[in-house]
Amino acid sequence: MERVLLRRSAWLALLILYFVPRASAQLIPAASDPQPQTPPAAAAESPDSQPESPALLPHLETGRLWLSGQANFISQYHPNFHSPYSGPNSLSPEAQDASSRVLTLFTGLRLTNSAELLCDVQESGGHGIGEALGLAGFTNLDVVRNPTLGKAPYVARLMWHQVIPLGKNSSSSERTPFSLFSRLPDRRLEIRFGKFALNDFLDLNSYGSDSNFQFLNWTVDNNGAWDYAADTRGYTFAALVEYHDVHWSLRFAEALMPKVANGIHLDPDLSRARAENVELEFRRTVLPHREGTLRLLTFVNHANMGSYREAVANFLNGLTPKPEITAHPLTTSIKYGFALNFEQPLNDWLGVFGRWGWNEGQHESYVYTEVDQTVELGLGAAGNHWSRKFDRAALAFVSNGISRNHQQYLALGGSGFLLGDGRLTYGRENIAETYYTLHVWRGVFTSFDFQYISNPGYNRDRGPIFVPALRLHLEF
Repeated sequence: MERVLLRRSAWLALLILYFVPRASAQLIPAASDPQPQTPPAAAAESPDSQPESPALLPHLETGRLWLSGQANFISQYHPNFHSPYSGPNSLSPEAQDASSRVLTLFTGLRLTNSAELLCDVQESGGHGIGEALGLAGFTNLDVVRNPTLGKAPYVARLMWHQVIPLGKNSSSSERTPFSLFSRLPDRRLEIRFGKFALNDFLDLNSYGSDSNFQFLNWTVDNNGAWDYAADTRGYTFAALVEYHDVHWSLRFAEALMPKVANGIHLDPDLSRARAENVELEFRRTVLPHREGTLRLLTFVNHANMGSYREAVANFLNGLTPKPEITAHPLTTSIKYGFALNFEQPLNDWLGVFGRWGWNEGQHESYVYTEVDQTVELGLGAAGNHWSRKFDRAALAFVSNGISRNHQQYLALGGSGFLLGDGRLTYGRENIAETYYTLHVWRGVFTSFDFQYISNPGYNRDRGPIFVPALRLHLEF
């Protein structure tokens, strides 16, 4: 099914690329080549000189093509922790370590001054501690939640990107694997269609969104209560429309949902399963000369989701041997929620950030993780303050919770796709995480990360857990 969707998306993108760019290609002024940076010879004369975007191989700063890559290696460990009992989806209380890797090749082709085609190929391997079970805020965002998927490379992203200007003024823009344009209109529409991850463009935060350089925990880098549409690897087929103005932006995404919770296969029938996401972003100068950002997100998921209340009732009435969230006829249920995301620089090197999220919590956690409410607060620091231009450090605290029906379901022995201790003495899952990312040389970075988790899996009978980690990141 995924191959069919890829072929259909590619053909549709090519058709759109043929017609739409002809109407808008002349509307965006051709990007002038940026001024050359320090010549290589001059840079070699100063051993302390560094490129603006350090990489082992220089990225193409001009032209129609983009080619880059990255490799992320993470090793984690947790010592023995207190646990009077365990269930089918518990994190093992015995000391263990685990390592993961994600290799990504980014490619792009700018077809006109307003249209481009982007394709990324990934290979992932290794596993997480406990095979990513037993924690709502799991400790490694790079881990694929189904270790049986295999090691074969796969297409992570294949998208068409169209920019439609709505005004004459434009500003310079940094070229990235997600946008090859070096200038963009201040007022514009952006349209993306194809395969990508919703959190590539929604719920972003400058201080906490990137497991390559920043935090590692699922519910620190992303809003845990946002059950965003994705397959097991985190990607979906979607259409995204963005309106950008000088001080605000509006985004809408329609995406495919998986056929089963945490499933690899997406459901192509939009009448049966889909997800709508809307994000409103405001950019304002709250502190003098320090522009802050506030993002408001809402989502509505339609899928074959079970009800915690009905699963508990079926068990208490003797219809099932234990609460089973999947024991229901094929149906389309609705799960909705809201999220808030803010970031505010305090000075040239320090900033504060946070998130809040809530979903209705009556239907099963289906895609991302088992969180119904979350609140997060953190501080991020840039290394330029201590003469380490590309270093960074941060500290964050997050508290996750679940609804009463979700609590009762787990307490009576039910299991979700991540949690299931067999019993439950409920308490909020509280997480503290800190890291330091050290720039070693060119595109080589290493990070030291530490996480403290109390009430793992919302269970006061287990834990706390300490999880130190090492990360090696290579940028090509």
